[in-house]
Amino acid sequence: MSYFQNFMKANKAYVDLHGDYHLPLRPKTKVAIVTCMDSRLHVAQALGLALGDAHILRNAGGRVTEDMIRSLVISQQQLGTREIVVLHHTDCGAQTFTNEDFAAQLKRDLGVDVAGQDFLPFTDIEESVREDIALLKQSPLIPDDVEIFGAVYDVDTGRMTEVR
Repeated sequence: MSYFQNFMKANKAYVDLHGDYHLPLRPKTKVAIVTCMDSRLHVAQALGLALGDAHILRNAGGRVTEDMIRSLVISQQQLGTREIVVLHHTDCGAQTFTNEDFAAQLKRDLGVDVAGQDFLPFTDIEESVREDIALLKQSPLIPDDVEIFGAVYDVDTGRMTEVR
């Protein structure tokens, strides 16, 4: 049985618990969280969020990209969020490679030349959070009155530490 088939079975049990409750489209906390796709990071549980509380936007490394900004603009301008949390984590896969090495690997393994592509790797977690906060603050699409915070989540302990 594939994992997808397992997911479909699990979803049947979830539907029974969920019921017909209709949540509002706008997130209750008015918060959008930019974070990593890492499977060890259960954002809702770690932050005490319930279904419908916040927008959780994920990508590799939890980095602020053009597409993240696109999603944040929709989140704010169409759905009312007024706060952004940039949440990176320890032991991130984006810390395990450089653009050059990864481009060489892709050339070798896939025969694709991606030289010059920035996959947004980093070495310093706190600095990556600061860089992403700075990108958000510099964007003309993110209003000045939107509050922006940053933190690092420790995958070993579950503890979050604020980054200033």
